[in-house]
Amino acid sequence: MKILVICQYYSPEPFRISDICEELIKKGHEVTVVTGIPNYPMGEIYEGYRNGDKRDEIINGVKVHRCLTIGRKTGAVRRFLNYYSYAISSTLYVSKLKDDYDVVFVNQLSPVMMANAGLKYKKKHNKKLILYCLDLWPESLVAGVIKRDSLIYKYFHRVSEKIYKQVDKILITSQMFRQYFKNEFGIEDNIEYLPQYAESIFDPDVCRKEPDGKIDLLFAGNIGVAQSVQTIIRAANETKDIINLRWHIVGDGSELENCKKLAQELGVTSITFYGRKPIEDMPKYYAMADAMLVTLQADPILSMTLPGKVQSYMAAGKPIIGVISGETNQVIKDTDCGLCCEAEDFNALAKCVYRFSMTNDHSKMGKNAKKYYINIFSKDIIIGQLEEALLH
Repeated sequence: MKILVICQYYSPEPFRISDICEELIKKGHEVTVVTGIPNYPMGEIYEGYRNGDKRDEIINGVKVHRCLTIGRKTGAVRRFLNYYSYAISSTLYVSKLKDDYDVVFVNQLSPVMMANAGLKYKKKHNKKLILYCLDLWPESLVAGVIKRDSLIYKYFHRVSEKIYKQVDKILITSQMFRQYFKNEFGIEDNIEYLPQYAESIFDPDVCRKEPDGKIDLLFAGNIGVAQSVQTIIRAANETKDIINLRWHIVGDGSELENCKKLAQELGVTSITFYGRKPIEDMPKYYAMADAMLVTLQADPILSMTLPGKVQSYMAAGKPIIGVISGETNQVIKDTDCGLCCEAEDFNALAKCVYRFSMTNDHSKMGKNAKKYYINIFSKDIIIGQLEEALLH
């Protein structure tokens, strides 16, 4: 197959779409990606990509074209410019594409408008478009403190509905998304479940921690409003009496400085902030941890999501402590791969940590996580299912 991939984010930005495209190349497909100029998560254009550099390149066999994108930086205006600069420039670029692709694959994160370029090619060339929904829109705006009764939300609800109803198939990363699409947009016939997988570098042998008499808990990933990492800081404040407990936060994002400030205000000294690290370095940080942390805001729609870090944690054979409601909470309970409580409840998280510190079945939790990953989330299974969706 010749596959046209549309996604605002691509390597060197830390998104799994890069691995997906390279796997499709290994399967013998031809893949072209239309993406933006890398600037996620901090909003500054990456070194080496400024002033029009590297607009076209080949990365591990994948042809990559980068369209004009204004850096996110901070603030609603810059975010708006970032979203629409790519949506407009990519649509203009695709409208002039003469190459004949068999199928269009939109890896839909935020914003949903990144799908516009794919829809343009679909209509012009009468091709099938598959949309992989990783961020629910317009619900993702709620994490950015946009009220559901606001004019902005209502506008993007119409935009989202128009886009979702034009695609041929929607692949969802959480089973709970089905009900959302049915309730919000009346869409239910062209939806298939395709969970995320983890990169192969997350091997349990590489990520295993050597016993040292300490209890180490690690959060890895974006640190934004939606992730509610401050819940971890507050729980750390409640567990200061566990003298062998250490917390580790690896990642960056709009809330990192606020988290550091809160830790300082509370006098929490057991937390270490490492900043953002390249994905290839992450196994060595996983190897520091007895258990991994996953957090999310307390929101009924956001709770439908299954963050991609969960698959990485499971692939590494790590116990998971979740401060998260909905789909992820249920997965942790069903698989018996860790402990969990409701989103944003730092007191409940503290109780989970006390329980974890007093249990001896950490190894069993990790094995349960790995077993579930192999059976449900393994890369071979997911890539095979994606191929089927693109072909049929």
